Amino acid sequence: MKKTYLSILVDNHEGVLTRLSSLFCQRGFNIDSLTVSATDDETLSRITITTTGGEEEIKQIINQTKKLYEYEGIFEIDPTDSLIRELLLVKIAVDESNRTSLLEIASIYKAKIIDISVGSMVFEVTGKPAKLDSYLDSLKPYTILEMCRSGATALQRGDVKMTK
Repeated sequence: MKKTYLSILVDNHEGVLTRLSSLFCQRGFNIDSLTVSATDDETLSRITITTTGGEEEIKQIINQTKKLYEYEGIFEIDPTDSLIRELLLVKIAVDESNRTSLLEIASIYKAKIIDISVGSMVFEVTGKPAKLDSYLDSLKPYTILEMCRSGATALQRGDVKMTK
């Protein structure tokens, strides 16, 4: 079982995300994360799916996705030759006793402070999934009031372009 990142180009039509997620559900595949974004072509959307499975399961997902009417392209993203990023927003309870240590941790991970109130601070961190995991591990001694983490967004390095 390995974590796999799939980048899927689809026609920018209503309902395509529902059909794609239903395809996963019907076959018992789990979606670890999912992002949908605009592309440089307004007629296309890019869907980045993170899933975990064996080699045969990933092949089946790819083959089933190719059968979608809106399908334009699917690519397995190689994490060693790609740019994969996530966004994390985390609200942490703060007081005088922990404010300095939270700011030091934020500095190490290049987290931005995007909101400060009397009893909390909200930090924004972007980066590789492992960086966000590590940042969250460093926050375990503190009280996380809320957090929201995006799914992965990925592009292959170099001059290769995913096209129809």
